[in-house]
Amino acid sequence: MSQTPDSAVRTYIEQHRAAFLDDLAAWLRIPSVSAQPEHAPDVRHSADWLAAKLSDTGFPTAEVWQTPGAPAVFAEWPSGDPEAPTVLVYGHHDVQPAAREDGWDSDPFEPVVRDDRLYARGAADDKGQVFFHTLGVRAHLAATGRTAPAVNLKLLIEGEEESGSPHFRALVEQHAGRLAADAVIVSDTGMWSEDTPTVCTGMRGLAECEIRLYGPGQDIHSGSFGGAVPNPATAAARLVAALHDEHARVAIPGFYDGIVELTDRERELFAELPFDEERWLRTAKSSALHGEAGYSTLERIWARPTAEVNGMGGGYQGPGSKTIIPATAMVKLSFRLVAGQDPDHIEKAVRAWAAEQVPAGIRHEIDFGSATRPCLTPLDHPALQSVARAMGRAFQEPVRFTREGGSGPAADLQEVLGAPVLFLGISVPSDGWHAPNEKVELDLLLKGVETSAYLWGDLARNWRTAP
Repeated sequence: MSQTPDSAVRTYIEQHRAAFLDDLAAWLRIPSVSAQPEHAPDVRHSADWLAAKLSDTGFPTAEVWQTPGAPAVFAEWPSGDPEAPTVLVYGHHDVQPAAREDGWDSDPFEPVVRDDRLYARGAADDKGQVFFHTLGVRAHLAATGRTAPAVNLKLLIEGEEESGSPHFRALVEQHAGRLAADAVIVSDTGMWSEDTPTVCTGMRGLAECEIRLYGPGQDIHSGSFGGAVPNPATAAARLVAALHDEHARVAIPGFYDGIVELTDRERELFAELPFDEERWLRTAKSSALHGEAGYSTLERIWARPTAEVNGMGGGYQGPGSKTIIPATAMVKLSFRLVAGQDPDHIEKAVRAWAAEQVPAGIRHEIDFGSATRPCLTPLDHPALQSVARAMGRAFQEPVRFTREGGSGPAADLQEVLGAPVLFLGISVPSDGWHAPNEKVELDLLLKGVETSAYLWGDLARNWRTAP
């Protein structure tokens, strides 16, 4: 009996599973920690290794692109079909720092399989999720008899994501012509759970700042001067207290300007997810829910903007007492942004708000770091539907939709290239990103391979004909 296309894909994956995992383990052994200067040669080695492996996979073009920091990898495999859409896959090959003494049960850079789970730094974030595309495209070719992918396939694998992507946008702008695509697939994300496959439709953006407040020219005696001069620590506390109103809405004028509101359908889909608030609270190490009135917990962390106090300081911090009015105080704030919010507008709004809050006699300075823009793909976008169908075929389960509360460089790709961003990831919360004993579930990793194998044909069939 002849094989169906799906069974042909699964057979190919099973036949090549061992070699695929051996190759992945070899890559995971390279400690490509971008945040630690002593590992700069390892990050370069990681890029070189991946470029060589992509060439072995069949990509006619596989290059290492230098940046002022760590190198990225670019690969391209044209379809040969002039009508084929062009798809760019994004991921990263750098990893978080890791050491055995951090609490690992084994060497974080010596991969080990236990209970059908692969443990190593980068197993899920993000080498495993990048690497499944190498076997996926080969399974796609084997099942279809093609000699090139059904889409014009490009990869951009960054080397500084774990260090904040400081040179990424400039890299994308420099190579925008070669990176041009109809859609971007980000494989640096996850699913709801092992038994609930999901596709992420967006990520929040991020803006952050430090506000420094200056009062007296030095610490002064609180008995001699207290109650008669302004106290910068008190000003900092009042600033923080003014950040939200009684409904936990951000009270900065203009903060909500232009945001894309949740649709009724999105709220329905979020509500369908098997969300256990008590379990979530335990994971958050917290005892009560809190947030903007009128929204569920998932809506708050995925689709609503936030303002958070990340740190406060000022005055005497040592044991006992020191009765002073401190000379300085500081507050660190971060703002998670949703679709429709502009980081430049947020910065201007925060600066104007802080100037209104700080009393006479207190001088203040505000420094903003580099911002990350939010990104969102509508539920009815044809490329998103292709991702959902491909994942549904692989998992043989209905696919649901989520968003991501965190932030990443995907929005730079969306903005510079003018292409929608889709998220394809198979990692689950228990994988322990950035934590000791990071792992990836091998059955889910291979489902990622299978999803990748189906996706290129689905996009080619449906992209041009979609309404």
